Amino acid sequence: MTHPTDAAQAAPITYATAGVDTEAGDKAVELMKDAVRATHGARVLGGVGGFAGLYDASFLTRYRRPLLATSTDGVGTKVAIAQALDVHHTIGFDLVGMVVDDIVVVGAEPLFMTDYIATGRVVPERIADVVRGIAEACSVAGTALVGGETAEHPGLLAPDEYDVAGAATGVVEADELLGPERVREGDVLVALASSGLHSNGYSLVRAVVRAAGWGLERHVDELGRTLGEELLEPTRVYASDCLAIARRAGVAGVHAFSHVTGGGLASNVARILPAGLVADVDRGGWTLPPVFSLVQRLGQVPWTDLEGTLNLGVGMVAVVAPEAVDGVLAQAAELGLPAWPLGAVRAVDDERDVVGAPGFVSGTKGVDGGAVRLTGSYRV
Repeated sequence: MTHPTDAAQAAPITYATAGVDTEAGDKAVELMKDAVRATHGARVLGGVGGFAGLYDASFLTRYRRPLLATSTDGVGTKVAIAQALDVHHTIGFDLVGMVVDDIVVVGAEPLFMTDYIATGRVVPERIADVVRGIAEACSVAGTALVGGETAEHPGLLAPDEYDVAGAATGVVEADELLGPERVREGDVLVALASSGLHSNGYSLVRAVVRAAGWGLERHVDELGRTLGEELLEPTRVYASDCLAIARRAGVAGVHAFSHVTGGGLASNVARILPAGLVADVDRGGWTLPPVFSLVQRLGQVPWTDLEGTLNLGVGMVAVVAPEAVDGVLAQAAELGLPAWPLGAVRAVDDERDVVGAPGFVSGTKGVDGGAVRLTGSYRV
């Protein structure tokens, strides 16, 4: 007896005809493995391709009380720009920066990282470009890339679409932990410059570009390059620089860091201030890099919306004791990292620090902590 489906099925269905090419995945691993190995030191055991990455943590026995810090993140819709331009090696810096720089804010050294790439179709050279960028950024951060995964999702993602995510683990001595508990009235905020948009707010930026009808290949005089080149500028990876600054100044000098990501400057600084304290920030204290004023002007974006979405030229903020400011600025200069005094921390004034008042930001990201008061106008 003939099964009713036998006649209807003209050819056998294989994993490859279903859209998954395991051979392409193997080729991608071959293309990327040297870059991944370059991030491995003596603490990484095994090679590329194992089920799990192994990291020798025996050095932690030297710690009095080691605290492990962990973070995970992605790149967001910036990948759409990379896909449109067919440029994929810079995305790795965005991913690593988003992950390890969340760890370093507590003073933790990021030890190792893993990545995950989901794509509609594995193009070995493209996947290898992404991972090479991740590995290069891990080397800048002093972090081992100990493992990863590439998953082919035909039918869920278009053939040339992909998304990336990663996770990292770090360690800090308990009595060297940085954060709100160390911040005091009179502390000074020191801004560490961003390299551009980093990888937050791209849904807004892409909407502005789309509404203006601008192409990514358009040369923009005020940027000194094409729009696409500006939008793909890699995120600055701060981890090793922040650790160098913190170690030189010590925990008595550097009290906290704030990574300026989604939500903008004020909301992220407010997260690392204790309840009862406010940081005053003068918007006129620095000149906005051209890309931010371009986005605002091109899309007529309200300034309040812009500053609640983009970093506006400040990628990381250090909260330091007043007597440590000069040393922190000098160390940043030695590292080639533009930095400047951004504001100061004071006690809450119940008369002028009112929730809902223009420029007053508190209670962000679910944190019941301090606040930031923005005054003045931006210099463009």
